[in-house]
Amino acid sequence: MAAEPSLTDGIIAAQFGRDGDDLLIGGVRAGDLAREFGTPLYAYDAGLIRRAYRGLADALSGFARIHYSIKANPNVEIVRLLLAEGAGVEIASLGEYRAARQAGADPGDILFAGPGKRRHELEEVVRDGIGEIHLESLEEIAALDAVAGAAARRVAVAIRINPVAEVQGGAMRMGGKPAPFGFDEEEADAVVDRISASARLDLTGVHLFAGTQILDAEVLATQWRHGLDVAGRIARRLGRPLHTVDLGGGLGIPYFQGDGALDLAALKAAVPALIAAKGADPFLRDAAVVVEPGRYLVGPSGIYLSSVIAAKVSRGQRFLVVDGGMHHHLAASGNLGMIVKRDYPVVAANRMDVAERQPASVVGPLCTPLDTLARKASLPLLSAGDLVAILQSGAYGVSASPVGFLSHDRPAEVLVDGGIARRIG
Repeated sequence: MAAEPSLTDGIIAAQFGRDGDDLLIGGVRAGDLAREFGTPLYAYDAGLIRRAYRGLADALSGFARIHYSIKANPNVEIVRLLLAEGAGVEIASLGEYRAARQAGADPGDILFAGPGKRRHELEEVVRDGIGEIHLESLEEIAALDAVAGAAARRVAVAIRINPVAEVQGGAMRMGGKPAPFGFDEEEADAVVDRISASARLDLTGVHLFAGTQILDAEVLATQWRHGLDVAGRIARRLGRPLHTVDLGGGLGIPYFQGDGALDLAALKAAVPALIAAKGADPFLRDAAVVVEPGRYLVGPSGIYLSSVIAAKVSRGQRFLVVDGGMHHHLAASGNLGMIVKRDYPVVAANRMDVAERQPASVVGPLCTPLDTLARKASLPLLSAGDLVAILQSGAYGVSASPVGFLSHDRPAEVLVDGGIARRIG
């Protein structure tokens, strides 16, 4: 039986390429980036971000608009790049709101979700005229009602719904069970009535988010169809059409051997039926449908590049000690919600042509066994000064990691665009 194709080799061929021994990021050698900016560093290929956005926008054409979920990577230059492509923004904190505004986002093109919005956050976004606030608790309804009253404004809001279990899918389920996110689907009618009783809150939308890291187009289409059904029921309870239907994000990327990339052609093939279902409902016909991917747009663009400090063997196991670690890339270490720890795709960025490889653990400089970036990476026999790159690292990297642990410096962040690299963080 033929061996399963390597996920790592497929990613290199589709997203990066090589020049002899060197991994290329946006046409620039990894070694050149390391020499110019030092290691550890994150490097993002702007061309790959544009390609991901345009491919998804084409697949969803006529059905949904893309709002970038900024939590995936809140670097202002990344946000600015996606705004230039035509994306809106979805945020979950005041800090993310300010990053979006700094990148040039119009307040009216920003959606604010999240289960624990504080009063001062609500006050600032209401004052600026944010597009829509997604309500997730009765306390939040009361708080926003008071903020809107003090500001003498009528505020557009959506209800976030925790959907039933039957439509769940993906690596991490965001609904269908007891959850702090949104209102249970079963109690939607009472929530609609509560918001409708306010003269200051204008219920204009519905938001559902059923799961994350979804690689199956059929699962997404099923969830989205259910989202349209729920939105239609809420609109009927409200007694008028909705303005927005936010179907959430959750589009995944392959991280582990055996993962398959999301099939955009299959997703595109499912879109006409979704358009027809929406068009058949007079309460949804004119609503703007939104999807809010984050990881899908930026994850494949990034690498985390570190230098080998030492290569050692302990009781027969080979270890590569590098200058980066879990304090910069918690997700790759398996400590960001992963139950069974598996290795991200890892390559020797300056030894790409070396065919002979052996298992190695890639570990960082921190004083904890948790600081392990790969457990059984297949790598050449590396030594001090060689470069190790973790692929699929453009999302949930430095901003999702405990960068203060052991007081190491923050890694540089570099954007490569058209063969030119510049520091952006």
